[in-house]
Amino acid sequence: MTILFKPKRNLRHIYYGLLLAVLVAFPFFAASYGNSWVRIMDMALLYVMMALGLNLVVGFAGLLDLGYIAFYALGAYMAGLLASPQFPILLDSMIAAYPAAGIALAELVGPEIARGGIHLSVWLIVPLAAALAGIFGALLGAPTLRLRGDYLAMVTLGFGEVIRILIHNLTAPVNITDGPRGINMIDPVSIFGISLHGEPGTNATVKLGFLSMPSVNAYYYLFLVLCIAIILVSVRMQHSRLGRAFIAIREDEVAARAMGINTRNIKLLAFAMGASFGGVAGAMFAAFQGFISPESFSLTESITVLSMVILGGIGHIPGVILGAVMLAALPEILRHIVEPLQLAALGHVLVPCEVMRQLLLGLVMVLVMLNRPAGLWPAPAPEDRPIGNPGEGDASKSAAMPGARSLAVAADGFGRTAGDDDVVVQTGTDPYSASIPAQAVRKPASDG
Repeated sequence: MTILFKPKRNLRHIYYGLLLAVLVAFPFFAASYGNSWVRIMDMALLYVMMALGLNLVVGFAGLLDLGYIAFYALGAYMAGLLASPQFPILLDSMIAAYPAAGIALAELVGPEIARGGIHLSVWLIVPLAAALAGIFGALLGAPTLRLRGDYLAMVTLGFGEVIRILIHNLTAPVNITDGPRGINMIDPVSIFGISLHGEPGTNATVKLGFLSMPSVNAYYYLFLVLCIAIILVSVRMQHSRLGRAFIAIREDEVAARAMGINTRNIKLLAFAMGASFGGVAGAMFAAFQGFISPESFSLTESITVLSMVILGGIGHIPGVILGAVMLAALPEILRHIVEPLQLAALGHVLVPCEVMRQLLLGLVMVLVMLNRPAGLWPAPAPEDRPIGNPGEGDASKSAAMPGARSLAVAADGFGRTAGDDDVVVQTGTDPYSASIPAQAVRKPASDG
């Protein structure tokens, strides 16, 4: 019998609709308190994009990455080089260092680009940034395939620092990044010819026909759409055969390899796909800020993004989003609370706002980790996840037993399926199922 009304599913859709309505209406409610709160949410949405990308690597595949901010930097500097007046500076330094190559390059690009720089559309730069970050993610993953835990963390940490130091020092003999001075005057995002920074003389107001809104509101809606797209990709991936392969590698890489999963390719794919999300966020950050410098891509940022994933609930997409929004917005909320409270209680400011808010933020994180070690919104235990679809009969019910492990999930589509002549081994209430060819089963020798 077909069930037309499923209360739990319909209730979940209602919750999602209400949440989306609140997010869409947020800038209008926040307008009465100024644009600063919307700008805080803009940065929080960028952190959500990065946290979801890192969750793919750390949460799904179980690969600890402390250099994730490097991919964010690659995307940002890709936008800075291809959508700003930086290219003439690069060209002049190349002509001074290598005259023949510099003059040939100037003739190749033409006088307009040689004088004014490359100004590609951000919508062309975003896929290029995702591709560049993905390539570097695979390059990072290739030499670290046999590393796990602390050793992998040290290598990824070194990779992040190498990228940051390169950005600092790529000024000679050819000035590519302009070093600590950074790249400014980066082109804003334009949609159908309308700049999201607003037209000159409009006080950063974006006009869409009869509708006008502050620039930060326009970027808020753009980032919200991108976040929803990344969330959909992450959810679909988590419940796909690829996502089950990620989880199998996280739980037990040796067992996953024994089940027929190509762990090398899957791990490289995890690094590349997670890095591509960071590249997209970096390109959006550069277009939003209009200026980038190496200080925006320090080790502290990598640790912050990793803290968002761990604090919210590693491997759980809603928890990661919650952790990213909390850690991005909470310091700014404390900035507006700390000094007024000290003035009200003591009559003067005893501890500076910047110091106090960092202390309070650290205290909150310690308390959360002590009381909720799995995060604020942890992922359901792997054994509690249904393997089959409801309504598929007794087979799906037995597959969804509380003892089922992600290894059995990963076998679907990646491993060898049991044939009619195979012997299926299942142990107790915690069924680690495996198919063994009948020919491999040793029969007891007869007594003759």
